[in-house]
Amino acid sequence: MQRGGDYEVAVPREIRRLSLRVFDRTFAVTYLLEAVAVLIGLFGISASTSSQVLARRGEFGMLRHLGVTRAEIGRMLAVEGAALGTVGVVTGLAMGGIVSLILIYVVNRQSFHWTMDVHVPWGLLAVLSGVLITAAALTSVVSGRQAMGDDVVRAVKEDW
Repeated sequence: MQRGGDYEVAVPREIRRLSLRVFDRTFAVTYLLEAVAVLIGLFGISASTSSQVLARRGEFGMLRHLGVTRAEIGRMLAVEGAALGTVGVVTGLAMGGIVSLILIYVVNRQSFHWTMDVHVPWGLLAVLSGVLITAAALTSVVSGRQAMGDDVVRAVKEDW
């Protein structure tokens, strides 16, 4: 039995270039999923801050009666959001590091019979972590803007 067909001969450089293009296309979906995960996380921070502001209306009203300014309450919410964002970033980096090591040293060896060197882009991770923590702080301030209004002062009067 004889088969006919076209064959293509390529040098290793072309094969590598083609392979990297396929990997890049595959990881484009991964980057999109990462962006969606970040948006979901920021939405979670927003929902959490909004519910906390509603639950703490009396507290914010009392702080306003004591002379705390709107800007100071905004800074307090920003610190709380940044702390929450920091917990998320640290947890994400730790879990991501563990998963990547499992993929490199276990899955690749068992599935593909090869491994690779680990390269951690510390600078990029630091910049992205800072951006995410800042976004969490800003999201908390925007979501908690109702805590800076005059209605929280009225909330204290309602309790009396």
